[in-house]
Amino acid sequence: MGGLSDLLDKHVRNGAVPGAVGLVVRRGRAEAAAVGSASVGGAPMARDSIFRIASITKPITAAALMMLVEDGSVALDNPVDEWLPELAKPSVVRTPASEVDDVVPATRPITVFDLLTSRAGYGFASDFTLPGVQRLFSVQRDGREVQSFPAPDVWMAELSRIPLLYQPGEAWLYDTCSVLQGVLVSRVSGQPLPEFMAERVFEPLGMTDSGFEVPAGQRDRFTSYYRTGPDGALELADAPDGQWSTRPALPLGSGGLASTADDWLAFGQMLLAGGTTPRGRLLSADSVRLMTTDHTTPAQREIGALFLEGQGWGFGASVDIAPIDPWNIPGRYGWVGGTGTSAHITPSTGTVAILFTQVAADSPIPPQWMRDFWRYAAS
Repeated sequence: MGGLSDLLDKHVRNGAVPGAVGLVVRRGRAEAAAVGSASVGGAPMARDSIFRIASITKPITAAALMMLVEDGSVALDNPVDEWLPELAKPSVVRTPASEVDDVVPATRPITVFDLLTSRAGYGFASDFTLPGVQRLFSVQRDGREVQSFPAPDVWMAELSRIPLLYQPGEAWLYDTCSVLQGVLVSRVSGQPLPEFMAERVFEPLGMTDSGFEVPAGQRDRFTSYYRTGPDGALELADAPDGQWSTRPALPLGSGGLASTADDWLAFGQMLLAGGTTPRGRLLSADSVRLMTTDHTTPAQREIGALFLEGQGWGFGASVDIAPIDPWNIPGRYGWVGGTGTSAHITPSTGTVAILFTQVAADSPIPPQWMRDFWRYAAS
């Protein structure tokens, strides 16, 4: 059986991805591979290449919010309307299939815990044809187009005009709650989200290549980003001097970060260590336990089943609960990004598994190269 480099190189040679960086760390023993190129026909991929990491931003945002919980600045059971007054009196569609003007009042306030577990009532269900989901698309735009979002106050005002799809706490819905977490972090802390993360997360962890924009001095390591066209060929979607070359109006807690595999590894190892780092404790063991524990019910998971395969949801990421596939090890925590990224920790085996590529994954069903990597990491 070949190693990680051989596995990833196979998918470069068949044209699925221009390049990839993979890291598998098992109980302190690391295997790394950088294969292919950073852009089609460009420079070779390197271990420190920078990627748009998309939705594996979500657990980092959740960790940032938990730091404010530990500070005592906000509590899990607090209604969010003190800091997000736009959500003070939300309306809810009468049924999930109702038109957006057929609404009832929310039966209780949205709490911080609702946002962290993606159960506030905002977000995407499996059925995209629902009128409330269709209306949400006009505000919750494609998170890979980071410059398409307005400033936080404008975005919050737009969101407040859309009814919740479910009552607070009733359903697990994808994506929107992580944007709200980022806005909440900023308003509670009094700092823009990039500054808070830089000070409280990136600097203590040594995540020197992570941020919501890529400075000019780092763009020689920044990969190009591609989407698959109708004919199956890769089409350039964003270049190093594109959307991440300036800070976006709304730094997306749901998916706005650029980073490297080793930066995310530092974050994952902190979680595996129960919140500790070589420089000291970043989170309490109780906070990490809350983040990496499934908080959903079977009925809630069914509503968002399109996004979950043998998984529930913790804070900011999935938690494996059913061994559907070889890589679904109960307790495995992490997520995937729509730009072709994947990052998980598995506490029972002491594993961190990270795969960064630069090709959009436009389906909730992970591509074959990602599944092959997961199988390898679990072996």
